[in-house]
Amino acid sequence: MSDEKQSLNGLDINEVMKHLPHRYPFLLVDKVIDYKVGDYLVAIKNVTVNEPCFTGHFPHRPVMPGVLILEALAQATGILAFKTLNETPKESSLYYFVGIDKARFRKPVEPGDQVILKVKLLKFKRKMWRFEAQALVDEQVVCSAELMCSKQDIV
Repeated sequence: MSDEKQSLNGLDINEVMKHLPHRYPFLLVDKVIDYKVGDYLVAIKNVTVNEPCFTGHFPHRPVMPGVLILEALAQATGILAFKTLNETPKESSLYYFVGIDKARFRKPVEPGDQVILKVKLLKFKRKMWRFEAQALVDEQVVCSAELMCSKQDIV
């Protein structure tokens, strides 16, 4: 099989839920449309007006909070990490979001938008992961950052 065919993968919501411990209202990845183990992942977050954050942010003009966009990107990194390690989450460990560098917000995300989450693995050493991340709406970058994550055993 060629590298091109091996890199084209997708995960429906049921597979996403196998790779993330998050659940409503905090599951922020709806579908993975492509990934390559140890390299990159592209996912979708469909933004709907009935999400809990929009009742207070802001009632007169709903805008998705930037921290939730970053969290959606972090969840995408979690899926890529688990796929790279060929693992699924276990009750004895968690994959924590531990750092953000160079975060920039360029445009508001509103109900009705489809956010494309793109993450690229930059470095993996021991339990620490570093990713380049972008969120796009209509092919325009709405958020970018470098994210650091760590898999930790819990007791």
